Amino acid sequence: MAATLKIDFVSDIACPWCAVGLGALEQALGQLKGEVQANLHFQPFELNPHMGPGGQDLGEHLTEKYGSTPEQQAQIRANISARGEEVGFKFNPGGRGRVYNTFNAHRLLHWAGVKGPEGSQHALKRALLEAYQGRAEVVESDDVLLAVVASVGLDVAEAQSILSSDTYAQEVREIQRFYQQAGIHSVPAVIINDKHLISGGQPAAVFEQALRRIASGEV
Repeated sequence: MAATLKIDFVSDIACPWCAVGLGALEQALGQLKGEVQANLHFQPFELNPHMGPGGQDLGEHLTEKYGSTPEQQAQIRANISARGEEVGFKFNPGGRGRVYNTFNAHRLLHWAGVKGPEGSQHALKRALLEAYQGRAEVVESDDVLLAVVASVGLDVAEAQSILSSDTYAQEVREIQRFYQQAGIHSVPAVIINDKHLISGGQPAAVFEQALRRIASGEV
């Protein structure tokens, strides 16, 4: 009988390594079919919670935040793209273009998790990553967010109502505070059964080995 593991995937769609990490986790779970049953939850983490409307040019943002040069940024993008290919994720060649506030995306992900059918939060998370990291779409735009909602078969009218209000804003902020107070300061952070942490966009083999050991009770 397969062991059931609770997996909290703490991340932001603004994080390219989160796309890599999700792809690797998906590959690992595919390898563990019959051994592990995942109860997967996507939890919010904002890399740029104070980003204003209109966002900021990606290169300018990375230079301000990390002091990186355009050449360094291009190399990092190439590395991330290569890692993405390994796990079946195709990044936009020029990166995501601009850095946007992702709070509304997190509100929709929370909605999908609490009210959507099984698997819909996972589908929405991947679709949002593809829209932002893969196609460099303006993910602060309601139109873009609603198109993504429609693409995974969720209720567009209900999503529009959420975006037009502050629904789930308090819940998302409380969850973010919980993980920050628990010591999560970078993403992706993958937490298994509320106690085992796997940090960063690890290769699929790392996830597979860790999940197998946890499922078997070795750790």
